[in-house]
Amino acid sequence: MSQPTILVVDDEKHIRMLYREELETDGYTVATSDGEEDILDVIHREKPTIVILDIKLGVNRSGLDLLQEIRSEDQQIPVILSTAYDSFQHDLKTIAADYYVVKSVDLTELKDKVKMALNKAKS
Repeated sequence: MSQPTILVVDDEKHIRMLYREELETDGYTVATSDGEEDILDVIHREKPTIVILDIKLGVNRSGLDLLQEIRSEDQQIPVILSTAYDSFQHDLKTIAADYYVVKSVDLTELKDKVKMALNKAKS
């Protein structure tokens, strides 16, 4: 069976590289996007098992908008919202996400959510 693919969407290159390195060390296949390319094109190409999505993608891009685009096409794919700001938890658009993590140098919480999301994807 092939390894699960995790799509990391973040406008910060160092975050994409950190997540990729850590998740690949745990045995996952990792695809990345800076959020500029059409999210549905990326999903069709990469066919991720789960998506880790940054909420603030540069000046005019919102991960919450991308989340709505993903949900308009795929209700099943688990999405983990990742942000430096915990105030977004109170935004009603976040309700469409499966999990929510606040960015940290300690990726324990993110990895726990990835495991939860993969279990959800299997069921």
